Amino acid sequence: MLEETACKSCPVNNTFNIIGKKFAILILRNMIILKQKRFNEFLDSIEKINPKTLSVRLKEMEKDKIIKREVYNEKPVRIEYSLTKKGEALKPILEQMAIFSMKYCCEQIFENPKSVRLDKLESDPFKKYRIQT
Repeated sequence: MLEETACKSCPVNNTFNIIGKKFAILILRNMIILKQKRFNEFLDSIEKINPKTLSVRLKEMEKDKIIKREVYNEKPVRIEYSLTKKGEALKPILEQMAIFSMKYCCEQIFENPKSVRLDKLESDPFKKYRIQT
């Protein structure tokens, strides 16, 4: 399919340019898995991110139409971020990244990697991280 199409740039590199910036993938992870929406939620849960970097990443992701920013006219003002349809389309990429790590990087992922049977892993690699509602 791709071989027959004239591309002006590499589609893999293009996707990486959108989601490959430091902390961007972790923001996406938190929005997809933990259902986080607020600046302080991201700030409190993403290790080593500072407010300036978080603000820049959120603005870049909004510009790339991965997320949308909604301002609520309340006192104090409430701002929430949510995934766009384009952002939702990244979920399978994050899932495949998780599966890759669980399959090929067991030592770094699991506390007791020898006890993990890869054929028995959940089809939903994010299940253990989801908030039950």
